[in-house]
Amino acid sequence: MPNGLNAVILWLIEWRPGKLNMNERIDKIDAKIHAFLTTENVPDAVKTDSTKPLAGKTMGVKGVLSMAGKPSWASSKVLENYMPVYSATVVKKLVEAGAIIAGQTNCDSFAEGASTENSGFGPTRNPWDLSRVPGGSSGGSAAAVVAGEVDFALGTDTGGSIRQPASFCNVVGLKNTYGRCSRYGLMAMGSSFDTPGAFTKSVADMAKVLQVIAGYDPLDATSSKATVPDYSAVLGKGVEGVKIGLPKEYFGDGVSPEVKAAVLAASKELEKQGANLAEVSLPKTELALAVYYILVPSEISSNMGRYTETRFGNSRDLFEAEVKRRIMIGTYALSSGYYDAYYNQALKVRTLIIEDFKKAFASVDLLLGPVSPTTAFKIGEKAADPLSMYLADVLTCPSNVAGVPAISIPAGFDKNNLPIGLQLIAPHFREDLLLQVASTYEKVTDWHNRKPEIK
Repeated sequence: MPNGLNAVILWLIEWRPGKLNMNERIDKIDAKIHAFLTTENVPDAVKTDSTKPLAGKTMGVKGVLSMAGKPSWASSKVLENYMPVYSATVVKKLVEAGAIIAGQTNCDSFAEGASTENSGFGPTRNPWDLSRVPGGSSGGSAAAVVAGEVDFALGTDTGGSIRQPASFCNVVGLKNTYGRCSRYGLMAMGSSFDTPGAFTKSVADMAKVLQVIAGYDPLDATSSKATVPDYSAVLGKGVEGVKIGLPKEYFGDGVSPEVKAAVLAASKELEKQGANLAEVSLPKTELALAVYYILVPSEISSNMGRYTETRFGNSRDLFEAEVKRRIMIGTYALSSGYYDAYYNQALKVRTLIIEDFKKAFASVDLLLGPVSPTTAFKIGEKAADPLSMYLADVLTCPSNVAGVPAISIPAGFDKNNLPIGLQLIAPHFREDLLLQVASTYEKVTDWHNRKPEIK
């Protein structure tokens, strides 16, 4: 019997209905993976309106999304024991749709990191290999979903913080168009980049969750009034005639041969289903990371100013090392004599990157490439080398710089049985196209059905 199928069967046996309820499963395995910082009691029999779209579905909530009257710590000692008086709009919408909060998931402190090692409460471990990271910053949410602790989970994507953990953990992760979902109640990291989104076990589940959280919010001036389509309606449409571009910059020497091979095989599978493939170019890709790490720390240096202890939170001395590093970088970039040389120039290049995507989408319907250059790396492997850690986002942050939507879906495994994610990128507000193409690929493959055997 294939190892992947064997793992699925073992996982289903362990979590068959009636054997373990949700709280028991979290208690049983979370000591091993540390996906949650705090949990809520989820009773066996939950009274819920069955007419609601997410009735009875359990969800993990990334610690940077406020939950009224519940611990929401941003995985930082600065906010330990903090409980907001209101909920983030996306959380409120999901609860109103019948979803049940299982707890707050671990993440890099204030969402600042790419491995969930920067949490003030210890790292989350990848369920596929407990010696490796689950990705970041939303690593706890991704790990909780693939480990079967919750039905779905919320995350945020500022530079790849949903897609990269989704890739490392073998779940579906969607970064929405900037403005598609409200940022109200999200503890801001980079205000012009932050995007709430979700992790799910399937594309169909993602369509249901997105249907609930998408849409205009009068409490968020950056949320869009663009029409929200019926996302589930597009899932069976197929890809006949869809033009898919493969950016040559996303398949360079820095990408693992195994990752490259899996992603190219996925593109061929979509071609077999009727899509048309073409090579395209995003020439400013190599500049996106530099732009990101000037603009985002600059916004961080402003956003972190609210945590003064006299207003709320604990002493600023408790900021984790990565948060301090980004505050200093941002303050430097915004300081007199450097503002024009760094911040202003980065804004100009951001515009050029947006134009790159517009030009590409003039000839193709969407783009396809890897999520990350590698599969999940070892805990501690990059901790002492911030630049190496930042490079983990090299293929995801361009989408955040441009504000376009992108999705990660399971697309294979490497020789170490570590998941590989396929990234699809679409024009602004075309999440429906992403889901349409992703569901077609998911239908003809079984990668998303594979689950880890947690020892």
